[in-house]
Amino acid sequence: MKSYRKELWFYLPTRRGFINITRQVEDCLHESGIKEGLILVNPMHITASVFINDDESGLLHDYESWLEKLAPHEPTSQYWHNRTGEDNADAHIKRQAMGREVVVAVTEGRLDFGPWEQIFYGEFDGGRRKRVLVKIIGE
Repeated sequence: MKSYRKELWFYLPTRRGFINITRQVEDCLHESGIKEGLILVNPMHITASVFINDDESGLLHDYESWLEKLAPHEPTSQYWHNRTGEDNADAHIKRQAMGREVVVAVTEGRLDFGPWEQIFYGEFDGGRRKRVLVKIIGE
C-alpha cells in the first residue's frame, strides 16, 4: 500500500468565502500515482471547512446567508469565546456546521464522485494563510 501527503495553502483576504479545490485535489491524486484507494481532505484550522457539494453560485450564496443567520459575526460580544480577545467564535460554529473533512473513494485513478460533486474549502475567519491536508492511501 502506498501513502501520499501534501499540504495545499490558501489565503482569502475576506473574512468568509468558498474555493472549489477539486482540481488541486485531482492534481494530488495524479502526483500520488495511486489508482485504487481513499483520499482524505481536511483543513488544518478550526475556523475552516472542507465539504462536497455542487459548484453553483446560488447555492454558495445560500450557504453564506444560512451560516450568517445560524452564527452571525456581529455582535461579537454575544459569544463567550470572544471574551478571550478573539472575534471569531462565529467561525468556529460555522466550521462545525459545514464539517471538518471529506473522504472520497479513488477508482481507476479518479475521484469516484456522483453527478455534480465538487470539493470546496470554506473559510470563515480569513485574512491569513491556511492549509489543507490531502492524504491518499491505496495502490
